[in-house]
Amino acid sequence: MQCLVITGASSGIGLATANTFQQAGWRVINISRSACPLKGVVNVTADLADPTMVAKISALLLDSLQGCTALSLIHNAARLDHDTVQAVDPEALRQTYEINLIAPAALNRLLLPAMSEGSSILYVGSTLGEKAVPGSFSYVTSKHASIGMMRATCQDLAGSGIHTACINPGFTDTEMLRDHIPADVMPEIAQMSAFGRLIDPTEIGATLLFAAQNPVLNGSVLNANLGQIER
Repeated sequence: MQCLVITGASSGIGLATANTFQQAGWRVINISRSACPLKGVVNVTADLADPTMVAKISALLLDSLQGCTALSLIHNAARLDHDTVQAVDPEALRQTYEINLIAPAALNRLLLPAMSEGSSILYVGSTLGEKAVPGSFSYVTSKHASIGMMRATCQDLAGSGIHTACINPGFTDTEMLRDHIPADVMPEIAQMSAFGRLIDPTEIGATLLFAAQNPVLNGSVLNANLGQIER
């Protein structure tokens, strides 16, 4: 059986991705504070900002993988703050790094021994992993690092039969985006894609499923953004 372990599948891109994989016949295991509402998903409750998170969930998580012949690990959960280089709070920055970077690294270390040939590690990055905008200092910094983590993953796993990629969504219609962008600005944001609309989370879910099934993408950064118009 093919199995998906995904962080943050309670809403947004994570929820859409869990549904996409489940519909394709995968067993889905979600790691997050809130449960994924889809029937049949195994929920492992965890706070990704907790440095002791992996130790707390390792037994339950590994037990949920019994019978899995191939595993895809998707690092989806992320923290996005309104902050700037002039006023970033060091403790908030540490929390962002715990969720966006350290938890993925810790989960990689835990689950790699359970990954056979044909497995994958996928990072949900952001188009802000290759550029920057004002007012998102800690998020931009961490997403640049996510691409570096994926590239290092590719090099370290060479010859293992396990592939990796980083999918960078553009402006996607999620709770995170709506919390970060004022409602009156959202129509303008939608016009920043070449298609003049926001991305639907299901489109990112389909992209992640494709990436999980195609090792030829190993080491790739895929900008899934409908073609952003630079202004």
